[in-house]
Amino acid sequence: MTGRQRSRAGVSFGVKSGMATKPGSRPKNEFVFFDVVYEDGSQRSNRRVPAELLGGLEKDEPARGFIIEQDREIAEKSGRAPLAIKSIRRAGAKVKEKAR
Repeated sequence: MTGRQRSRAGVSFGVKSGMATKPGSRPKNEFVFFDVVYEDGSQRSNRRVPAELLGGLEKDEPARGFIIEQDREIAEKSGRAPLAIKSIRRAGAKVKEKAR
């Protein structure tokens, strides 16, 4: 070699290295995933909301505000108007049928 230091496999290692971690060493339940249906009928699945926002007396209601803010930022960057949200539910949650 010519005296310069090379990292393994062309990967540079810094303070935040991209090295693999052991399974289970990552904190679980960091995010809760939601499916969002908009007024125009479109749907976005698995929208991430920090779990720390949820669980109080409001239950999942803070997720709506968080997702609305995300949509506002996305719309601002894309130059489009944000869509109105029709409904939000946790991803994987079963839909309750209405009693007649």
